[in-house]
Amino acid sequence: MISATHKSPIGTLTLVSDGKAIVYLEFENNKYPAPKYPRGTDKIIEQAKKELDAYFAGKLKDFKVPVRPQGTAFQEAAWKALTKIPYGVTRSYGDQARAIGKPKAVRAIGAANGRNPIPIIIPCHRVIGANGSLTGFGGGMETKQFLLELEQGQQLLR
Repeated sequence: MISATHKSPIGTLTLVSDGKAIVYLEFENNKYPAPKYPRGTDKIIEQAKKELDAYFAGKLKDFKVPVRPQGTAFQEAAWKALTKIPYGVTRSYGDQARAIGKPKAVRAIGAANGRNPIPIIIPCHRVIGANGSLTGFGGGMETKQFLLELEQGQQLLR
C-alpha cells in the first residue's frame, strides 16, 4: 500500500492504492482518517489524479479508476448503490435504502455513507435528506455543496 497527496479545489486529498485499486480517498480533516502508508505513486494513483482533475474541470462524469472499498457486507452494498447514482443527480437516504432492498435501513445507510472510504469517486455527496436538505458529509457541508454545484454546472472554479 502506498499513498500520495493531490491538490484539488476542495483542498489536499490523500489517495491510497493497494497497487490494483484505490482503497482510500481522504479529505484533509476527515473524521475517519485513512491508515498511514508510505508515500509514493503507482499507475492507479496517477489515473485517480488525472480523473479527479478532469472531474473538477467538469470534464469527467464517470470515474474509471478501480476502487476497492472494504467494509461490512451492508456497507459494501450501500457503497455499490452510490455508484449507480448518476452525475448531477441526487437521491435520498430512503432511495438508497430501497435500492439495496432494505427500505427501513435509512439510518444505517447514513452511517454507511459516513464511513465511505473513497468519497467523490464513490459519490456519497449525491445523497441528501428526503426534504432536499444537505446532510452530513465527511468532507464538510461546504465541500458537499461545492461538489453538488459542480455537478449541476453552477460552480465556478477559481
